[in-house]
Amino acid sequence: MERDIARLHHVGHVVGDLSAALERYRRLGFMVAPPSYPAMARGEGGEPEPFGAANTHADFADGFLELATPVREGAVVPPDANVVPLTAPPEVLPVIVERIATTSANLAACLDRFEGLHILMFSSPDIDAVATRLTASEVGHGGVNSVQRPVETETGTVVETVRYLEIDGAGARPGSVEEGRVGVVADLDGEIQGSRSSEHPNGAIALVEAVLCVADDELTTVVARYERYLGGPVRPDGPAWAFDLDAGRLTLVPASRLEELLPGERPAVLPAMVACAVGVRDLSAAEEFLREKGFSLGRTADGAPFVPAAEALGAAIVFRRV
Repeated sequence: MERDIARLHHVGHVVGDLSAALERYRRLGFMVAPPSYPAMARGEGGEPEPFGAANTHADFADGFLELATPVREGAVVPPDANVVPLTAPPEVLPVIVERIATTSANLAACLDRFEGLHILMFSSPDIDAVATRLTASEVGHGGVNSVQRPVETETGTVVETVRYLEIDGAGARPGSVEEGRVGVVADLDGEIQGSRSSEHPNGAIALVEAVLCVADDELTTVVARYERYLGGPVRPDGPAWAFDLDAGRLTLVPASRLEELLPGERPAVLPAMVACAVGVRDLSAAEEFLREKGFSLGRTADGAPFVPAAEALGAAIVFRRV
């Protein structure tokens, strides 16, 4: 049977200071666009003021790393930020504002847990089939939603329709599970996907792995949960368990064995997404770049270099040859 979840779509790094995070990611060698801040006027005739949630991406051909932060009152907006005034018919605008406010509250709750990775989204060629399968497997979700936004391509600006669903966990906020926001995004057409690829100074070309650390006594439960989410089997992989996708993988590791997988790393809380990995064609060049920028590098269980979470705002970043 053809897999209905094919690859990693993106991981989201929730940070407290977006300006500092932009500087850190650029020093890590990622080409990160100026962030976008939604804005609206507080009263009729007023100037739009940023609110809600701000974000930006380090883009690859088939996925991205997201930087996101809640916009708190009085927050300093980076000078190169794109302030996006909200424009919509009066009957629709309150719904949009409510959604943005909810997103901001969710990001703030993530930061209360720890600064680091809190968003894990997969990609599907048939998101409606995923929704049907999840429902049949008694996995709660919010249904398939759609949003539209403009995207610059080589042939001009096109309107991108993004279809997605978010998984609901028992006892968690709507659209989230205990470890954060987990969901599925429908594949975009080739032109839009290709338009997002950037040439990163560190040589990164793909998002290839996300690592979730769980309490030892919860491992069996969490593995079974992701088997239902992803609709596929898991395999043992050294100290961890791996879900292999057509492109990329999800790795689950018990807390007692995280040291074996990522020496020196400790989860801030449990469960937690503790690391992600990007693929590079020239691993030696990536290592040289990172060392020249002053980062100390660890080694994974299989010898891949990684920047420790302490130097990457709460999330270890692994570099793998592809």
